[in-house]
Amino acid sequence: MEINLRKEFLDKQCSHWEESFNNNSEMFGTNSSLPAQKAVEIFKEKGVKKVLELGGGQGRDTIYFAQNGLQVDVLEYTYIGVETIKKKSKELGLSQLINPIQHDVRTPFPFDDDSFDAIYSHMLYCMAFTTKELEFITKESRRVLKPEGFNTYTVRNTDDEHFGQGIHRGEDMYEVGGFIVHFFSQEKVKSLAKGFDIVQIDNFEEGGLPRKLYQVILKNHIKLG
Repeated sequence: MEINLRKEFLDKQCSHWEESFNNNSEMFGTNSSLPAQKAVEIFKEKGVKKVLELGGGQGRDTIYFAQNGLQVDVLEYTYIGVETIKKKSKELGLSQLINPIQHDVRTPFPFDDDSFDAIYSHMLYCMAFTTKELEFITKESRRVLKPEGFNTYTVRNTDDEHFGQGIHRGEDMYEVGGFIVHFFSQEKVKSLAKGFDIVQIDNFEEGGLPRKLYQVILKNHIKLG
């Protein structure tokens, strides 16, 4: 019963995000995030051309990638997020570089193996996913990523002020203000890196609290067999 109750709360997050995006068309601001700026530096250095973004939200980082000449396929859980990204990309003349798709990343990604040079997500991993679901997302990421491609993601970590606060929703997930956050230790980052080399794990802060996060940079192993 407890497991089913937790799943019910996790699954309700989509409608909560839909409502939040609908009420605030620029919920996270219009400027690109610091992790996206760092990712672009790495992508340019490594010759990355085609990127998969997981959880594009309202598209602030998606737009930044396209403005830097990257081809971006973006998977977003919410309908309004996808429509917002489409609208912004059209207004800015970037539609040819951006392909937004509404998709639940807990299900197989709609792409062939070895399709992308890099994968990026900002706080997607710390959404309301169980560890088992995170392992699936990581496995799918590795499948669609080219050998020696890069996967960079950010997560709120266990030093964050909200860790352990609010309503416990299982594992290291806590609900604060209606949003369920999965907080990460370095041990969890390392345990999810199967099939990847860990390039670096950086600490950074964002927002008014401030939120305390890791930016994780992984390199895909060469696939054998």
